[in-house]
Amino acid sequence: MTTVLAVGSAVVDFIFQLDEAPSRSEKHRARDAAIVGGGCAANAAVAVARLGGKAMLAARLGDDVIGDMIISDLEKEGVDSNLVKRFEERRSSYSSVIVDPDGERSIVNFRDMDIDFGGGWLELQELPAFDAALADTRWPDGARVAMRAALKRGVPGVIDGEAPVREAQAALMDATHIAFSRPGLLDFNDINDVEAALRQAAEETGAWVCVTEGGDGVRWLDNGTMRHMPAFEVKVVDTLGAGDVWHGAFALALARGDSESEAIRFASAASALKCRQFGGRSGAPTDSDVTTFLMENG
Repeated sequence: MTTVLAVGSAVVDFIFQLDEAPSRSEKHRARDAAIVGGGCAANAAVAVARLGGKAMLAARLGDDVIGDMIISDLEKEGVDSNLVKRFEERRSSYSSVIVDPDGERSIVNFRDMDIDFGGGWLELQELPAFDAALADTRWPDGARVAMRAALKRGVPGVIDGEAPVREAQAALMDATHIAFSRPGLLDFNDINDVEAALRQAAEETGAWVCVTEGGDGVRWLDNGTMRHMPAFEVKVVDTLGAGDVWHGAFALALARGDSESEAIRFASAASALKCRQFGGRSGAPTDSDVTTFLMENG
């Protein structure tokens, strides 16, 4: 089975769907609500598992009830959490998420900044075999370890380039692929022109680079030529976790041997399907869902 190692953040999301975005300090009644696992790497790992791959997650959690919830949900999704380290007397991360009528979300996140940010303990692990590694920038030293391991094994090493990006500089220099968000790309080099920004990022890192722009699709450099793939048109209900699903699907497709353009199309379909359902990563699709969707959408 194709295996993806995902390294980075794992949280619990408390999601509230409102008829209108809050604009003043008063009580608001949610139209719908959900408590689901979240976090860039954890969401990507769940996406990989649902899409038919084997997902391994390396992350840092506290020794608390939130951590228990995170691990329990990952196990239900079939994600291997043996590389998750729990720290005594520390707190796991969680978020409150407001989803507005257009499906866009606002997030308030708590992170225990006293949890060890080092990745030395992961570096000392005898990592199982994997076909691609994916890391987010929320745990820079863990990303460094993951990208170095992928480089040594000759498999794709993908960075989810979300701001702040430069904190993961060492990982960026070892990555084979960097998929920036638009804010992440702007944070990386402060160049407003997308093509110029991508060219600078490719020159500096030596990696294949792209930028995901939500409803505007994906832009990437293909042997020096700028390419663009439009987003699939769907009725958007909830964008929470859509980018993470995209990165998980993209890494899985590369691990299976797909070209970058094929991986972008597969990932964009998976992300679009997620956006049609409320509840963060609970809306992540299966491989058959994506296959059917792609057949229906040319």
